[in-house]
Amino acid sequence: MSPRLDGTGIVITRPRQAAEALAAELVQVGARPFVFPALAIEDLPWSEHIEATLASLAQATWAVFVSANAVEKGLAAARRAGAWPAHVRVAAVGEATADALRGEGIRDVLAPHERHDSEGLLALAPLQDVAGQRVVIFRGEGGRERLREGLQARGATVAYVECYRRVRPQADPAPLLQAWARREIHAVSILSGETLENFVAMIGAEGERFAAATPLFVPHEAVGRHAQARRFARVVVTGHGTPALVDALAAMKSAA
Repeated sequence: MSPRLDGTGIVITRPRQAAEALAAELVQVGARPFVFPALAIEDLPWSEHIEATLASLAQATWAVFVSANAVEKGLAAARRAGAWPAHVRVAAVGEATADALRGEGIRDVLAPHERHDSEGLLALAPLQDVAGQRVVIFRGEGGRERLREGLQARGATVAYVECYRRVRPQADPAPLLQAWARREIHAVSILSGETLENFVAMIGAEGERFAAATPLFVPHEAVGRHAQARRFARVVVTGHGTPALVDALAAMKSAA
């Protein structure tokens, strides 16, 4: 049974669809979510590079998906180019991404269980000996190069399918700041450094004053080490998934 979070106000900064899904879960345990997306996902235009990479997908040994957005956008692009090649092995950087793949009918997915990032995936045994293999990575525009660099160092040939871009939404922070001023917000949840940068820029100087008295909840230590995280009262590293976030919020509530 999940702990109760009755009256706990938390800002959810994920892209809107994901934020609203999390908000619905948190409402079930009594929390009061404030949906304020600090990241939005936009489609990238179809390109000759994407078309050529997907045309040769059947020659790949591995297809790697870096996020649930990469699953949604990447599989749509791949299916536009033709049927998914069943013999290509599939990997994901974490369980949320793996679950998204399973929801699309891809059952055999390699994913790390401890670290939900590129380093965690690179540490898995099946990706140690990839010399001569072709790997296609589905991701958003830009981002970390650790996965590509690690696989290439082991002798793999790596190609990207960049199928979406991350942008800062246009949003009025006034309602959020008013709720903060009424002391209705007790925590902020942020998943990535880019989202954190956007959020701080969107709330402005007034929001930063509120943040200085509010704990920041992040899923990974790397996000907590971001320079902008120092603007918050403290950083709580929860681990990944809604249950971990709920447990961390419950611990905060019981300690208050």
